[in-house]
Amino acid sequence: MSKEVIKRLIGSTLLALLIIVCTSQDFIRYMKIPTSVVVFKGEQVHIPTNEHIGSRAEDGQAAFAFRESSKGVDITGEAVGQSEVVFNLAGIPVKKTSVRVLKEFRVVPGGQSIGVQLNTLGVLVVGYHKIKGASGQRSPGEEAGIQVGDIISEIDEKYVTNMNSISEILQTVNTESVNVKIIRNEKEQIIAVKPEKDVDDQTLKLGLYIRDSAAGIGTLTFFDPASKKYGALGHVISDADTKTPIVVKDGTIFRSTITSIDKGQNGTPGEKLAHFASDGEEIGNIVSNTPFGIFGKMTATIENNHYDGSLPIALSSEVKKGPAEILTVIDGKKVEKFSVEVVNSVAQKFPATKGLIIKITDPRLLDKTGGIVQGMSGSQIIQNGKLIGAVKHVFVNDPTSGYGVHIEWMLEEAGIDIYEPSQKAG
Repeated sequence: MSKEVIKRLIGSTLLALLIIVCTSQDFIRYMKIPTSVVVFKGEQVHIPTNEHIGSRAEDGQAAFAFRESSKGVDITGEAVGQSEVVFNLAGIPVKKTSVRVLKEFRVVPGGQSIGVQLNTLGVLVVGYHKIKGASGQRSPGEEAGIQVGDIISEIDEKYVTNMNSISEILQTVNTESVNVKIIRNEKEQIIAVKPEKDVDDQTLKLGLYIRDSAAGIGTLTFFDPASKKYGALGHVISDADTKTPIVVKDGTIFRSTITSIDKGQNGTPGEKLAHFASDGEEIGNIVSNTPFGIFGKMTATIENNHYDGSLPIALSSEVKKGPAEILTVIDGKKVEKFSVEVVNSVAQKFPATKGLIIKITDPRLLDKTGGIVQGMSGSQIIQNGKLIGAVKHVFVNDPTSGYGVHIEWMLEEAGIDIYEPSQKAG
């Protein structure tokens, strides 16, 4: 038998052995062992494998208790801290799982309909218009390269705080051009613009349509009684015309009353119609507008009459497919409970906005709204007595279903830390 044939036989044998090993149940269970596990103090997590040999902590004391069974390992958090479980394969230690035990943490769920009033940082460019000047009709801002979606923050080093600011600043200039500071894609730049004097009113203008505020409605997701911090909406607020996320200077949330529902249909998202007065009772401020929602501090106490006490939260790794519920308002100010189904959940290690897919299953909500509608964003999702996330966006072609965001990322955006300093992911 030639050496080449022997090499081929050995190679084929090794490949066959590799396939057998990789398709064995023991190897499959081994590959599914997580490299890290997070559990709250007093709660339990299950790792489905029976290849367990022990645990140890850097300080010599485990932060958890574990129990082996034929179906795997049950880990129960006992003290805030971090330890390890060591697993073996065929008697050889092959994998370590880091176990972090977190302090007990609870927040008060919302569900209330809120009115939102945002004030932009500077002014937002939403379009162009022609100025009738001595040299004809032109838009100086467009010619200079200012784009729709840009934020104008300064003109000749003078702050632009609202729409009137631009007119006031332009009437004081005595130069041919002005330096306009804009923010585009989170980066600042200076653009020289030659204003045009309008022949009708003899005032200098840039030929730009601008906006300095935005308003709408949404749903409060949670607030923390200790810090008074809250989160709402579950998604960023963007300008209606430019679709550009609004950079917030400040803002306010108010009590809101749902007056009617524009029912959703395939291809057409529905909408809650509501009334709120911008000079009405303020219940909180707005300090940030992010892909995970709006955040600030509550200045008033509001109730939902379902979970007015606090609820524990669930990390993304704890969420399961199956029944859940949401709290939202579909008439007046009454917060109601409706059944939903968690269709999919991604156990995310890092912040991401689309971690959940849910489907509305409640017959009464489907009859009233057709499913998820605008204004429902922020409605909290509760599963097995824990707050797991918030409704985010509807699927346009299937109004009964939509995305949700995991609650842990909203808490992080709100500045609420559920980890001890030594437990932060590196």
